[in-house]
Amino acid sequence: MTTASDHFDYEAHLAACARGDRQALRRLYDRESPRLLGVALRIVRERQAAEDVLHDAFVSIWTRAAGFDATRGSGRGWMYTVVRHAALDAVRDGAREINVEEEALDALGTDAFDPGMQDAFELRQDMGRLHDCLNRLDVAKRNSILHAYVDGFSHSEIAERLKSPLGTVKAWIKRGLSALRECMV
Repeated sequence: MTTASDHFDYEAHLAACARGDRQALRRLYDRESPRLLGVALRIVRERQAAEDVLHDAFVSIWTRAAGFDATRGSGRGWMYTVVRHAALDAVRDGAREINVEEEALDALGTDAFDPGMQDAFELRQDMGRLHDCLNRLDVAKRNSILHAYVDGFSHSEIAERLKSPLGTVKAWIKRGLSALRECMV
C-alpha cells in the first residue's frame, strides 16, 4: 500500500528552498533529519558533533538549494551528499585541531594526556583501518562504494559512470560492504 508520504518530492522542495520558502526547508528537515543525523553520527562518532554537522548541513542545503541540479542526481541523494561532506570536513577539521594542540604541548615540553583526545585518536585509528580495508578491495568494488557513500551517486549513476550493468554494480556494493564489515572487525 502506498501513501502520500511515499511520493515526497525532494526536488520540488529544494526548488522551493531556492525561492526562499522556509516551510519547504522545514518539511525536508522533518522528513530526513533522523536519517541524516545517523549518517553524520556514523562519520563523526559523537552525538553533539553530529548534531552540529546536521545543523551546518541544513544551512548549506538552504543556501545552496539554487545550485541543485536534478539532471545530476536526486534531491534526496544531494542532501545526503551535503551531510556526508560536512561530516567528513568536521572529522578533518578535528584532526587539524588535534595536530595544533599536539604541537602546542610539544612546545611546552609536556607529555600531558587529555582524555578528550582519546576519542579523536580512536576516530583517526578507525579511519586509518577503514582506509586500509578499502585498499584491500578490488578497484570496481572500492569505486562503487566510494561513489555511493562519499559522492552520493545512485546505483544507476554509478553503473553509468563505471560503464557496467546495474546488477553488477549492486553486487559490487553488496560484496564490498560485506568485505569491509569483515575487515573492520
